[in-house]
Amino acid sequence: MEAVASRTPDAQTLPSEWGFSCDLEVDYESQEIASIVYSALDVDKELQPDKVKRQMSVSDGKLSVHFEGVEARFLRASFSAFVDILTLATKTVEEFGKGMEL
Repeated sequence: MEAVASRTPDAQTLPSEWGFSCDLEVDYESQEIASIVYSALDVDKELQPDKVKRQMSVSDGKLSVHFEGVEARFLRASFSAFVDILTLATKTVEEFGKGMEL
């Protein structure tokens, strides 16, 4: 997994309220597995959408997630919770997907 966090330097890039961002990319090396994990995680919406936004996409077997938050603490909490469920979804697919047609 690769994660990159940053403070948005240019206020014109994002509205002033979305001053913090973070990107996560997970390479599953399989479009099918990445799509399964995406589908499992997409149903869980942000609990505070006025404070944190999350955008996900799948391409070439990679799950990409972009977070934006109004404060670092909201971004950190959202990112941490997301990584927890991402880890669970990934382990579930790894454990129960072996030898099965997904």
